[in-house]
Amino acid sequence: MFVSMRRGQGGPIPKFTDYNLWKAIISLDELIPVGRKKLAAICGVGEGSVRTMLRDLEDAGLVTVTRDGVCLSEKGVGYRNRVYMETRFVAKSSLTIGEYDCAVKVPFAAKRVLYGCEERDAAILAGALGATTLICINGTLRFPGSDFPVDEDIDSAIRGQFRVKNDDVLIIGTAHTPEVAEKGAVTAAISLMGGLPLRRNLGDMLRTDSAANEVLSLAFAIHELVGGLPVCAKSRDNLGIRIENSTVVDNAYTGDILEEVLRENKTVRRVAETGPYKGIRVVVTPVEIDGKVVAAIGVVDVRCAARDGRFILDPDYPSSK
Repeated sequence: MFVSMRRGQGGPIPKFTDYNLWKAIISLDELIPVGRKKLAAICGVGEGSVRTMLRDLEDAGLVTVTRDGVCLSEKGVGYRNRVYMETRFVAKSSLTIGEYDCAVKVPFAAKRVLYGCEERDAAILAGALGATTLICINGTLRFPGSDFPVDEDIDSAIRGQFRVKNDDVLIIGTAHTPEVAEKGAVTAAISLMGGLPLRRNLGDMLRTDSAANEVLSLAFAIHELVGGLPVCAKSRDNLGIRIENSTVVDNAYTGDILEEVLRENKTVRRVAETGPYKGIRVVVTPVEIDGKVVAAIGVVDVRCAARDGRFILDPDYPSSK
């Protein structure tokens, strides 16, 4: 979650989240200027927060601010297209508990869903009553971890609003107001994607206290680069993640070698002696920004098992995904 809290300025400290930034970007146009007051109302934040948001967006080259209002720049139009998500208000069903339901489609993200409770928790933190996550597998909508499709009436209602394809994710936020239902659903979707990609450099993306979802995108990139081998990653001061087979299998993870690398600021290559990869060779390296270790990322070579001090290639492990 992107939360801005700038000090050293008069008045209240502006606060906003990735959802507010997303709402601003989606609401802006490249031709028709939008005034700050109207934008504050659209985004559900105060004018002080809008000024800070616009400063950040202008610094990133995404908006042009004039006396007439705010417009998206050419770069901003491209960025808007990247972060656009289909959102629809849907009829209340047995899946939810609020008076209003808003659904968001996240394309091709089914492999990122773990249990569905992670999206629910993100929506609750955003103020919603909760969220329900559905994934499309083999042409059917189902709950994460379930082999059974949802009821036909629910499936039909969702498909009446969205064109659903395999590996798509539908997150339904629920709340007492439509605005909060949308906020819950979109916040959960942004969390599933690893945060709003509005980082200008690695230092903006990774900090010593980055949460698991903030190291998610980098960890998945490395997971792909190493041919699908398991990847572990954590920031210095927070629990991290463990990825296997393109799926997050643990979002509150740490390990002895990860912690050692964070303390010693050096790459470690050896056989793990504890944890889920005990007896398997791992390589863990620190991530250093401005002379400070902020995170550690490791790759687990499950192709080789340590036996009698030797590494033996596991014939059952696929050479590619």
